[in-house]
Amino acid sequence: MAAPNDTPMIAIFASDRGPGDPERASLMSDVGRAFARKGARILCLVEDNILPVPLITAARTAKGSVELLADRALALPPALASVPVTVIEDRQERLAHLVQAASALVALPGSLVSATALFRAWSMASTLPVVMLNRHGAFDVVRGFAADVLAPSVQGHDRFIQFADNVDDLWNKLVWVREQRR
Repeated sequence: MAAPNDTPMIAIFASDRGPGDPERASLMSDVGRAFARKGARILCLVEDNILPVPLITAARTAKGSVELLADRALALPPALASVPVTVIEDRQERLAHLVQAASALVALPGSLVSATALFRAWSMASTLPVVMLNRHGAFDVVRGFAADVLAPSVQGHDRFIQFADNVDDLWNKLVWVREQRR
């Protein structure tokens, strides 16, 4: 694996809160493992103690690098006590730190909480590439918005926003959108 400064920091927005299902937890685990094996550093936003445990656990099990950016409500389970955490109480400052640290944003199907956090971060840094895992049409509404609203008003929007169908496609599109920024 490359040195930490040479590897991308990917902010992943995922949640195991809300109406859950085993498939979502499995999907988070698959992404955590795949990104860790590819050498990505993962940054997870943790607000109101909403923590994507399957993603973090799988990435760490695969010897990946995971960092958390949290508010003061964070209460880590004992198994995650060694995960590096940066606590920034103010939401705007926390998001500003996230967009400064990340080279791309990734959204997994989850809850409204994780989708809202993604869009708050994205609104602060609209030039950061975003890739959404559109499993079971989770981001179809956003895809429609991109086609109907962004396409006519933001030239080259498709170089920054991509939708993936599976975990391998997610990684490939992430690599592609990051290369478009160079």
